[in-house]
Amino acid sequence: MTDPRLTPLAAALPDVVPFVGPETQERRRGRAFRARLGANENVFGLSPRVLEAIREAAPDVWMYGDPEAHELRQAIAVHHGVDPKHVRVGEGIDGLLGLLVRLTVGPGDWVVTSEGGYPTFDFHVEGFGGRIERVPYADDRVDARGLIDRADWTGAKLVYIANPDNPMGGMHGAEAIRQMIETLPADALLVLDEAYAEFAPAEELPEIDPADSRVIRLRTFSKAYGLAGARVGYAIGPAPLIAAFDRVRNHFGLGRLSQVAAVAALGDGDHLTHVVTQVAAARARIAAIAHDAGLVPLPSSTNFVAIDCGGDGALARRVMQELAARDVFVRMPGVAPLDRCIRISAGSEADLDALAQALPAALEAARAAS
Repeated sequence: MTDPRLTPLAAALPDVVPFVGPETQERRRGRAFRARLGANENVFGLSPRVLEAIREAAPDVWMYGDPEAHELRQAIAVHHGVDPKHVRVGEGIDGLLGLLVRLTVGPGDWVVTSEGGYPTFDFHVEGFGGRIERVPYADDRVDARGLIDRADWTGAKLVYIANPDNPMGGMHGAEAIRQMIETLPADALLVLDEAYAEFAPAEELPEIDPADSRVIRLRTFSKAYGLAGARVGYAIGPAPLIAAFDRVRNHFGLGRLSQVAAVAALGDGDHLTHVVTQVAAARARIAAIAHDAGLVPLPSSTNFVAIDCGGDGALARRVMQELAARDVFVRMPGVAPLDRCIRISAGSEADLDALAQALPAALEAARAAS
């Protein structure tokens, strides 16, 4: 029964969540997964500097975090060579997306995104009464031209693209993103989600003037920096828009330890390089495991690999379920034709040993059930 105090908009929203976490699945199963390969986390560990910074700061956790996140904003600004007025820190990209939508999308306003893309963006848009135009992927990549075309005829306020992409792992090069910005309709804003940017070739990432009023970039400490549990993300964009976040944000939302950890993570470039190298090796092994099972891995510039299971979404879902029955947690895209794939995060050697052991039997069982 719906609570009668909900607004008409809230009452009309579906009673679903974008993701079912592995912990929820483990509680239902009654046992833990052997290999946690579905959440795109960084299993290769934190920088030792981060751990030491957290230990030193732990006695001060009785205090709220700096509501301005001053030290972290300064560190991010230096890291990217921008003025701090162009930087906004928040509770992960998910939290920043919610604030951005709240600032820019009113009831009935259109936004454009990809069909089967990151569901949290859609979740926020629908939660604030916006309307979504979804553009299908083209050859397993975001249709960058299609996004701009749809934005043009809908008059969209926001155009969302994840680059590198989740859930398929591919990316558009710097020139393609520059073309999107140059052909963006007037008054539209390009929301460039670069959660996986650290895993991509540096030369393929576009250089964008942070003062450009046409685009806002989003980054995270959850992936390459290994701070998914700390929930730290940031936006880089035009100063007036960045300043407007102060009107709606949770001023004490980012905890003290999260801020300290993120500053320390930015200061250890050697560890970041180590993680990126480990992820590349894990991607290669996942691809080899897929090939050995007769499956096709898609090219990836992220910390996961999408694997074509060679059938439809029903087959891929059975493969995912059979892997879970063998204690290997993976995920899959949500719409056709992307849902013919499963998505496997970079894991440790032990994780991938478990995957290599489980996948052939899971695939055989899934095919037998069809």
